[in-house]
Amino acid sequence: MMRKILIVDDDQKTRTLLKAYLEKNQYDVGLAHDGQTFLAEFNRYADELSLVILDVMLPDTDGFALCKAVRSRSNVPIIMLTASSDETDRVVGLELGADDYVSKPYSPRELLARIKAIHRRTGMGSESAPRYYRFVGYTLDTVARTVTDAAGGIVPLTGLDFQLLKYFVEHAGDILDRSVLCEGTRGRDSGPLDRFLDVQISRLRLRLNDGGKHPLLIKTVRGAGYVFSADVTASHA
Repeated sequence: MMRKILIVDDDQKTRTLLKAYLEKNQYDVGLAHDGQTFLAEFNRYADELSLVILDVMLPDTDGFALCKAVRSRSNVPIIMLTASSDETDRVVGLELGADDYVSKPYSPRELLARIKAIHRRTGMGSESAPRYYRFVGYTLDTVARTVTDAAGGIVPLTGLDFQLLKYFVEHAGDILDRSVLCEGTRGRDSGPLDRFLDVQISRLRLRLNDGGKHPLLIKTVRGAGYVFSADVTASHA
């Protein structure tokens, strides 16, 4: 079964090129030229989508507003496309729940590599990988991309927060340095932007009630990185 991707970009040539290239690589591709069309298509196919690609600059809105709208109802992976060299645009997109970003100009091959990396990291298409990870009353569902607490309530996480937690529980007990965490969650080497990782870890601790001076779940190992110290059980059901 082909994975379905929805792309919004106001440049017709770019849309046509991406559609042809991704379909050649076995993806089912939907297109939108503005925010209004994208939202209509998203609402129609939300449950079928494996990923959405949002251009930041659009004629009737911007990709940030669309990212926020998508995250209000879905945990589908999001890639942002930005022509700006300003780091701020990228950080804002990640804060709003995007999973990755690609800077313009880019090649279709680069974008395809990012798509495949996200699908690998989110476990899509991998029947052998566990679906559930359970630790201290929490349950992480890799298919629904949700985390629930002991009472069954949903823990509010951005897409990137979810991916970071998923990486932690998959490597529970291992000391993970910044470069490993950046590569494992975004497929990128650490760099100036990844100072954002510290903010993200602090936020994740708060979401899991693990804040304060002495966190119990995500511990800082001075000079080495971080370790997820809880006992984790993985299962298919």
